[in-house]
Parts: sequence; C-alpha cells; structure tokens
Amino acid sequence: MTTVLAFDCAVSGQGVAIVRDGETLACLFEEGRDQAARLLPAIVAALEAARVAKAELDLIAVTTGPGSFTGVRVGLSAARGLAVGLGLPLSGIATTAVLRAQAPETDRLVIAAVDTKLGDWFCAIGDDPTPFASTAEDLAARLAGQRCLVVGKDVAPLLQSLQAAGIDASALEGPPDPVVLGRLALEFGVEAWAARNRAEGLPRPLYLRGVNITLPDGARRTVE
Repeated sequence: MTTVLAFDCAVSGQGVAIVRDGETLACLFEEGRDQAARLLPAIVAALEAARVAKAELDLIAVTTGPGSFTGVRVGLSAARGLAVGLGLPLSGIATTAVLRAQAPETDRLVIAAVDTKLGDWFCAIGDDPTPFASTAEDLAARLAGQRCLVVGKDVAPLLQSLQAAGIDASALEGPPDPVVLGRLALEFGVEAWAARNRAEGLPRPLYLRGVNITLPDGARRTVE
C-alpha cells in the first residue's frame, strides 16, 4: 500500500487529504487566509482522522502554483520541510493540472482557471499543461467558436465574461481538490518522484509573474 499526504493552499483557503492507493482516508477544506499558521494543524488533523501515523506516509504532494504568491510559498515550504524531515519524496504538481483533472468526461474544451485578483486569470487550456496569464477578453478571443468548461474556484466572473463575448461556456466551481492531487502524484509513482527529486532537486514554485507588494507609502510595485 502507498500512502500520500497531499495539500493545496495555492488558491484561497487550503485543502488537505490522505490518500492510500487512490482511496480517500481523510479530506478537509478550510476557507480563509493565514495558511502559515493553519496548515500544519490541518495536516495533523487529517492524519488523525485517517488514523495514519507520519511513519506510514510514502509521499508528500503539493501544488506548485500558479496561484497566490503567499499560498504557494507556504505550501511548498511546508512540503519541503516535511519531505526532508520524514525522508520522503516530494511531488510538485501545477494547480491548473489538478483543476484540469477534476473535470468530468466532456466534449467541451476544459479551461483550468485561477483568479489572480489583479483583473486577469492564470489559465491552462485542454491537454496543454503550460499555464499562462490572460485577461477574460484575450481568452475569449482565443476560444472563439469553441464550447468550453471552466474549472476553478470563484470562476463566475470569468464565465460571465466569456458568455458575454459569445462563447458557449459552462463552469465547474471548486478549489483544487487535494484528493485529486494525491491521486495524480500516485499515478507517477513514488520511485519516479524520488528519482526526479535526486535529478532536479525538490519542486520549485510556478510563478507566472512577479509578486505585487505594497510599499510604506501605499504604492503598489511588482517585484520579479
């Protein structure tokens, strides 16, 4: 049996799951910010709910972004610490890949979308794993004539923009599912992740732009 601890806090809130051979042993979601203080207690709670000891884990899985700069940083920092401390391989999977895997079988083109909170969206289209930043208007032009399914958390504004532009679009609302994340990590395999960690190092954050900071005078600045 192979057991994975999977968690996401790249989008608002956080999700934690314990998955064994594809079966969900525990899963919890929490809304709100301050993941730096709440993530480790949530992991402990999930392990207790699953009745799994840390020594029984075989793999750690985490979303690498795109998403919230702080959330991605917190998630990866915790995942790296746990992987090193427990001597386990670390799986890093793009947030958009997890969202894409949550879509049901459909004849529509699947769009994984994450709200940047800056007036545009981090997106990945169909089977192309490469995420990119796009305004709703640019995405609509790219999707002209195609029926699509938008998957992600709080994607109603994007859906409305696409529909207003004449796109035949529907939506599947929800955050990245840590159970799906765990299953994706297990599909690749524990030994494969261990080999990848040795060859490439531990997973790095997937940032599509610099971080926006607020200066002491209140001005906003993007730092690459």
